[in-house]
Amino acid sequence: MESSSQSAVFTWLTTESSMSFIAGKQRFSRHNETEYPVGFSRYRVVFLAKQDCDENQQIVDIQAVCNWLTTLSTDLSLAVIDRHCDLSCIEVCSEGALSQAQLSQLDKLTTVELFEVAPNVPQINTPGLLVMDMDSTAIEIECIDELAVMAGVGAAVAEVTELAMQGELDFEQSLRARVAKLEGADAQIIETLCAKLPLMPGLKEMIAELKSHGWRTVVASGGFTPFVNHLKQLLSLDAAFANELDIADGKLLGTVSGQVVDAQFKADTVVSCAAQWQIAVGQSVAIGDGANDIPMIKTADFGIAYHAKPKLAEAADIKIDKLNLKVLPYLFQLK
Repeated sequence: MESSSQSAVFTWLTTESSMSFIAGKQRFSRHNETEYPVGFSRYRVVFLAKQDCDENQQIVDIQAVCNWLTTLSTDLSLAVIDRHCDLSCIEVCSEGALSQAQLSQLDKLTTVELFEVAPNVPQINTPGLLVMDMDSTAIEIECIDELAVMAGVGAAVAEVTELAMQGELDFEQSLRARVAKLEGADAQIIETLCAKLPLMPGLKEMIAELKSHGWRTVVASGGFTPFVNHLKQLLSLDAAFANELDIADGKLLGTVSGQVVDAQFKADTVVSCAAQWQIAVGQSVAIGDGANDIPMIKTADFGIAYHAKPKLAEAADIKIDKLNLKVLPYLFQLK
């Protein structure tokens, strides 16, 4: 079967049953996700499905991915990776590792991401543990910055937040410094913010997919308990940890009490939750965006940087830079 049409590769893979396809001098073979070629380098290309973009965008993405496949100038084995997260994903297996120049060819596409599949990637259909940061990971905002805006001290707090996220300040010191600026604010601003908490796109779909396979889901946040408890209830999470804001007579006191949920606490949460639920080795995952998440990312068996600051991106096993949280289940292996 031959074709000069590069997008015909995608048509063959998604609609036909033949086990191979020839395009010019290049041969494409088909494999199932659970029976990938042993010893080959594995990559996954994830891009938007029809539900998340207009038809023209998907046509452009498919054409671009197929063009990329044909420029690799080597025989490849391909598989369609199915998850219930409304994205499209193709696994690409190559006998030799692709070069950095080959991998970077898709970088300019804002709605397509390429990931290398590690040998020790977690299995999606084996119970696992996901520990998430909250601010700028599970939700789109930094709660303390939003509270500060509502309290009239937004600029002062945001400056400290950014330094903390970049790893330039000790977390506990920065937390206490920021909270102190909220002293005297009406506690009602907490309920007001909870009512309009913007979930990160793809969060609900990601959680639902993992929970369908028996995964435990946890939020460990340097933010505050009202917000993580709201998420826990909304998404039926298994646990949620955050800092306790002190309130008296309907006013914020500018202090936090109890155990501070700092970087080490987040890392310890991965260990304690994995032990509590007897999570198998290799099945603990952590995801975050800031420097305060680095110990958690390194403690987990598999660490994911999500639209992350540079220091965390360097520490993670894999990074999601363009698409949303729907991507996460596509990074795991079907047993």
